[in-house]
Amino acid sequence: MSAMFEGYGAQGPAYDEMFDGDSLRSPYRRLRSSLAALTTPDLVSRVEALQAAYLDQGVTFDIGGEERAFPLDILPRVIEMDTWSTIERGVQQRVRALEAFLADVYGEGEVFDDGVVPRRVITTSAHYHRQAATVRPANGVRVHVSGIDLIRDNNGEFRVLEDNARVPSGVSYVMTNRRAITAALPETVSGHRIRPVTGYPQRLLAALRAAAPAGVTDPTVVVLTPGVYNGAYFEHALLARTMGVELVEGRDLECRRGRVMMRTTQGMAPVHVIYRRIDDEFLDPVHFRADSVLGCPGIIDAARSGNVTLANAVGNGVADDKLVYTYLPDIIRYYLSEEPVLRNVDTWRVGDAEAREEVLDRLDELVLKPVDGSGGKGIVIGPRATQAELDELRAKVIASPRDWIAQPVVQLSTVPTFVDGELGPRHVDLRPFAVNDGNRVWVLPGGLTRVALAKGELIVNSSRGGGSKDTWVLAGPAHDDEPEGTGEDAVDLADGASASASASASAEVPEPAPAQSRPAPPGPVLLEQHEQAEQQQQQQVRRTQQVEGGGAR
Repeated sequence: MSAMFEGYGAQGPAYDEMFDGDSLRSPYRRLRSSLAALTTPDLVSRVEALQAAYLDQGVTFDIGGEERAFPLDILPRVIEMDTWSTIERGVQQRVRALEAFLADVYGEGEVFDDGVVPRRVITTSAHYHRQAATVRPANGVRVHVSGIDLIRDNNGEFRVLEDNARVPSGVSYVMTNRRAITAALPETVSGHRIRPVTGYPQRLLAALRAAAPAGVTDPTVVVLTPGVYNGAYFEHALLARTMGVELVEGRDLECRRGRVMMRTTQGMAPVHVIYRRIDDEFLDPVHFRADSVLGCPGIIDAARSGNVTLANAVGNGVADDKLVYTYLPDIIRYYLSEEPVLRNVDTWRVGDAEAREEVLDRLDELVLKPVDGSGGKGIVIGPRATQAELDELRAKVIASPRDWIAQPVVQLSTVPTFVDGELGPRHVDLRPFAVNDGNRVWVLPGGLTRVALAKGELIVNSSRGGGSKDTWVLAGPAHDDEPEGTGEDAVDLADGASASASASASAEVPEPAPAQSRPAPPGPVLLEQHEQAEQQQQQQVRRTQQVEGGGAR
């Protein structure tokens, strides 16, 4: 493995997270040392086991009508504690500002009156829904779950690329990636102090329960999915199972007298909180698309009446609009009286005449993005576009300038990636996930690292052939109670230690308790006690393994 790293070719303007020239950066020193004993055939066999396990578990995505295993690179991305601390503070700040902004947009509109954001920016957004104006969340939370996409620029600074406050996906890969890598590289995991990720379902459930309508002390929470043919169905099922709640489709729900009811084998039962994974436009055929069969008629009226909470809230898409993104630094200053912890990528508002003139003169140098695009769709990278593509783009921009923003070509940072039996630098981004329970914004340590597997490719989305990496946030003094490679991830390591030949089995998640025997909602104190107990249990597991000769050292 050492010889493979010696041939690693990190060149060009991109910031490489493992190497600074010929020098090894500190977060990766132990990783390189722990991988030194592996040969290329060893690594290839483990990669093949990973892919087979993901296919068996259904961790797949659809591309061109073909179901494929979601590509997981076997080499993790490592982030040191101090760097993560800045990311965490920046994401928390961002979410607090977005909450205040959305409440104002669908409330008093002071942000318009004070000239911070032009009203037309919001009213012309495709994701602004007047139906949401009269919906007041029980605990004031609209962004229960968010995914803030970050990139690392040429200087190594993390910057915000875009916000996701509607139905951000990908957290299931964070959890399954950790389990899979723990099974594939147990000796490497055990040699690091890694912040855990397995507490996410409990944090999410606690936040959802905290958002229940007023007067409901024991809320029923469900996950609403479009169904088995949705590309993220694996995630919907995993989250429902690990939270111990029902996974439902629109046809399982019915609105009666302003309340949402769920069909069960015992008859109709009330639903109080819906973690919905359906876009606004398909959620309620009464208020949105009349031809939608994915949602439930009347669900918006039930939310307006205060009888059910929708997470995330309807209308959050205005915060995802890439034109609104350009105003976020000012929005943070306006609502929080703080300077942004994480800066935006430099951006031109093509709708502004002066900026549009400059952008049109430099189309072949810039990246043009549709303001309501997602998944990398519609993006044009000027330096790689043909003249015909640039001419077509120019016509679109002139016809509808509000629909576009422009950014310089940012060379996303690179991380060592094992592709086709060879090690090489590949570009990555990062999506940290945040959960807001109304009292605290909790950020999952690490988040989803997406990697562009094609050499030189800058678009990391799976629809464009991208994959993912396990993201390790190294623990520091504040987490001294977590032994190396353990913590909330104790169950991962315990499963993985005996599963090098059966990674699939290690990723199995225990079935939840029946609804009637579920424990009380996990508040902050219970969560901390749960994590401490998990840590203590795993320490005992490790000691037992070492005594029996089965512990990885």
